[in-house]
Amino acid sequence: MTGVSDDERDPVALGVELLAHLEVESLSVAEAMDRIETVTTNPGVQREILDIAAMRGVIDREDGLVRPTSGGTYVSFEADVDVREGDFSCERCGAAITTGHFVQFDSGELGPFGSTCIRKVLGRE
Repeated sequence: MTGVSDDERDPVALGVELLAHLEVESLSVAEAMDRIETVTTNPGVQREILDIAAMRGVIDREDGLVRPTSGGTYVSFEADVDVREGDFSCERCGAAITTGHFVQFDSGELGPFGSTCIRKVLGRE
């Protein structure tokens, strides 16, 4: 656990950290936005996440593509994902799930996600 409550978490920091941990060589801006929407649906904050990630060198943006630059800093499912049983709604697709996967980042917790959506969010599918 991170010890950062939902009220205290900074969506920009969390979004930048998510982009830094994507397990893809490149993705479209639309695909990057799909991931960022799991952090915030506020368009201004979404743009800020992309801008700050680019300024900090976390991603390169060119010709409608986003390329994570921090290869090798992937999320470990064993160490960085907390799996909990309960009644949840997936943050990515909205489906009702009974097993929630929560990614533990330094800047906060992201989730819950179903087993398929967590892989999509992190770029494993």
